[in-house]
Amino acid sequence: MRSQYILSEPLDETWLARGREQLARRLQPGGDAYAYVVDAPGGGLASCALGFVHTLLPAPRYPQGLAVRIHAVATTPAHRRRGYAHAALSALLAHLRAEGVTLYELYASEGSAPLYEQLGFRPDPALMRMTRFPDPSEPPAP
Repeated sequence: MRSQYILSEPLDETWLARGREQLARRLQPGGDAYAYVVDAPGGGLASCALGFVHTLLPAPRYPQGLAVRIHAVATTPAHRRRGYAHAALSALLAHLRAEGVTLYELYASEGSAPLYEQLGFRPDPALMRMTRFPDPSEPPAP
């Protein structure tokens, strides 16, 4: 769903396979990935929410030292405007809160921002981002 509905360009099969393999490992008990899905009424997947938990140094606002980056929230076009993304993300957030996560981060498009704000997220102008692309002359990491 991430490749089809979130990324600006769909991933090719090589990248989809790498992502499936990594995600399967990370979703195992003890892994850092958590996902909730909503099944489509006629079968298949209607919506999903995926987050990756990472550790921080503990502090009063982060007593367990746990944070999550919500990596993907997506709904198939045929199932939008039915509350499925809200349900999947709400379930994910409830699970993470029970695990002691206190810091939640995500990227919000203009269209998705109202959903996230409804669930308690707020814009933060202090956040910054940098992407460093690998040198194309070097082989990719395994």
